[in-house]
Amino acid sequence: MLTKRIIPCLDIKNGRTVKGINFLDLRDAGDPVELADFYAKNGADELVFLDISATEEKRKTLANLVIHVAEKVNIPFTVGGGISSVEDVDVLLKSGADKVSINSSAVKNPQLINDLAAKFGSQCIVVAIDAKQMDGNWKVHLVGGKVPTELDLFQWAKEVQDRGAGEILFTSMDHDGTKAGFANKALQKLSRNLHIPIIASGGAGTMQHFVDTFINGEADAALAASVFHFKEIDIMDLKKELKNNKIAVRL
Repeated sequence: MLTKRIIPCLDIKNGRTVKGINFLDLRDAGDPVELADFYAKNGADELVFLDISATEEKRKTLANLVIHVAEKVNIPFTVGGGISSVEDVDVLLKSGADKVSINSSAVKNPQLINDLAAKFGSQCIVVAIDAKQMDGNWKVHLVGGKVPTELDLFQWAKEVQDRGAGEILFTSMDHDGTKAGFANKALQKLSRNLHIPIIASGGAGTMQHFVDTFINGEADAALAASVFHFKEIDIMDLKKELKNNKIAVRL
């Protein structure tokens, strides 16, 4: 049985880790290098580092910061934000990232997924999908959730898989930062429709929420930010709770 993964997410703006609610009202959560080092030593299975303003500000992810984080950690590490070409990915992987995450650029140029998978291998390519419910349907949003599209979450996820993505990071914008639990119905549908791993994101508030997303949402991994950054949940305590609920984790 594959173990379920716990992934702290470091949202980066102007070189600092930040966290908001429903993608808004950002507050400072600390130095990303120090946080990455702490998580790597305290039970995290992977890290995700997202430069949340890179796409909006039309600049590239902070490769220097990636180098510093990579020097500190010995666990797999995904980097996203402002990635729009094979060249961008090449720089980040050479800087020390294990995987890259693309979002807006994949929607605008779906062929990019094929090109990246062909060049670097599917295992390196995570496609992040931010979606919210509109008139009962899950619609994909771009540019840090600011730009709605007509794309259906489930149809886009299937296309992403078929184009060669190795993983999908699904964030429910409705649940993000609310600490009210993950979007488990949507996650379960994604998990059953697809054969690549699904990372749950948006809504973690309690240990039970992680239990629920692995059992009810059938997620392969669960990503969270503020509950870890502000020491509301300890990762090793969380993993013991998951193990008590017969969920396979790496201790």
